[in-house]
Amino acid sequence: MAAPEQLFDAHVFAAAIGGSGTLLGLDPGTKTIGVAISDVDRTLASPLTTIRRSKFHRDAGTLVDIIAREVVCGLVIGMPFNMDGTAGPRAQSVRAFRRALAEYIDLPMLFWDERLSSDVASETLRDAGKTNRQREAMIDAAAAAHILGDCLVHLRDITNQ
Repeated sequence: MAAPEQLFDAHVFAAAIGGSGTLLGLDPGTKTIGVAISDVDRTLASPLTTIRRSKFHRDAGTLVDIIAREVVCGLVIGMPFNMDGTAGPRAQSVRAFRRALAEYIDLPMLFWDERLSSDVASETLRDAGKTNRQREAMIDAAAAAHILGDCLVHLRDITNQ
């Protein structure tokens, strides 16, 4: 199991996942889990699905199925920080989510700052002409794509150093 500080270290994560392979981005909320996916070359993050939360073992089973189907090599999990950089009130539940998920999934995992991801995702969907109802249905997966996309940029910077 990774040391707690390593869960925030993109360099450690990059070394663990290698140079190519699909990544999943997760935006775990109280009612849903937004899921996004990268391409194998990690140049693009796309919304994949939104999982309606139920019992954790069912949610984890859904993620295990996605991971197997998409041949995923690592997970990027949105971590809720306050605007001042301190851990937000939901940070503890996201840490618990990751610990529980590690019982089902043996892949490298990285926490990634999710500040403003929902706001950016909502604005992007609005700019794409989506109605309020469409935005509501897509927001969590779109936020996960924003989180994953931001991480992909950072991972490219690491590999280009």
